[in-house]
This record gives sequence, structure tokens and C-alpha cells, in this order.
Amino acid sequence: MRKMLSVCLLLMLILTGCRSSLYQDIAIDWVDFVKWNGVEYDGIFNGVLADESFLDKKIGEVKFQVADHVSDPEYKTKDGDAAFHEKGTPIYSLKGESDIIALKSSDSIKGYSVYYSREGKKYRWRFQDMPIDKVVKIEIYQLQPSNTKERLTELNNSEQISHFIQIFKNSKESPNFQPNTEKGDPLFYQVVFYTGEAIAYLQNLQYDGYTYYWFPNETATLANEIEDFFRK
Repeated sequence: MRKMLSVCLLLMLILTGCRSSLYQDIAIDWVDFVKWNGVEYDGIFNGVLADESFLDKKIGEVKFQVADHVSDPEYKTKDGDAAFHEKGTPIYSLKGESDIIALKSSDSIKGYSVYYSREGKKYRWRFQDMPIDKVVKIEIYQLQPSNTKERLTELNNSEQISHFIQIFKNSKESPNFQPNTEKGDPLFYQVVFYTGEAIAYLQNLQYDGYTYYWFPNETATLANEIEDFFRK
């Protein structure tokens, strides 16, 4: 009987060890999330904090950075966990937004990444969700090789804003489009549309030296007249 128990214990240890070794080699593709007060928040990839004046108060700090530290696919997230933010990163609530939080981030325009509650309202920051008649300002940034963002243009004139948005609306879906790389890698831009709300709408844009294109749903190409807005 004792021999049987010993064999069982040995098998359990071997299986546990194998399981542990297996997880050490697993690279998990984490989504950008934060968990706070029992609520899961997902990153708003089509939005940025419009201005620091929308910050309400600091509600806590990140306690644990999951990416690069967790390889167990069965890991259960805890309060204070964040996919990519380091331990100690401040977490803020926003004025008038019960389902959105902001975290300090040097990689984001305006210095904050924003997250919405999975239990709150549905995702609402795509271009087609944007209230076009409320856009009061547009900024265009170019992403540099150092991952910094240089602001190229700010549009405040209503006619310019209307014309710029119309170019986006008139873009042509081109799902089979392939960037031309004769001149090297495409240039990356980010366009931010401000509507007076806490979260401004963000769209990524690329230029391969010949064509400007973006990704509303499928890849879509833009009229070359948009180039006039990209001049410093």
C-alpha cells in the first residue's frame, strides 16, 4: 500500500513538473487590459485622452505587470493586474465617465492610455461612430523611428476640418492593396479627432511613398490630395 502511494505521489510530482516546464515555453499573446475593483477594462485602441482636464482623481496603481511575467494560460487575473503597464503606474478615473479609466503612459498621445469596462457600454470609438458634426479640432502626428510622435498639423478651421473628414469618407476599400516598398517601409501617422468629449477619436494612417491608406474595416486608400494636410 505504501509502495502504491509512493508511486502515485511520484507520478503527481512528475506531471506537475512537466506542466510547469511546458508553461515556461508558452508565449501568451495578451490583450491590452487592466483589472480594477473586480472589473476588466480593455484598451481603447481608437481613442486617446483629449486633455488632462478630464482626469478626475487617482484611484490606485498597477500592482502587477502580466506580460513577460506570466506564462500559465490558466492564470486568473487579479485586481491591480495590467497586461503591459509596470507596477506602480497610476490609475485615474475620468470626469463624467463611469466606465472608463486612464493610466499614465509615455507611449500615448497626451501621455495617457485609456480603457473601457467590458461590463459598461459597447465599444464606440471607431470612425463610423464619431459624431462628425461635433469635431472641433484635428491633429496629425507622425511616428518616429524612436517611437516618439511628432505633431505635424493642427486643424481648427471648420472648412478644413470638413474637407479633411470628407477625404476619409470618400476613401475606397481595397482589401487586396499591397504597400509599395521600393522607397523602404511605409511612414506611420496618427490622426486625432477632438469632439469636446473626454476621449478623442484616433485613426492610424500609412503612406508608402505613393499611396495613403488606412484601416476602417478593410484596407482603404485615400485620395492623394490629403497630402496637403501633412505638410509642416
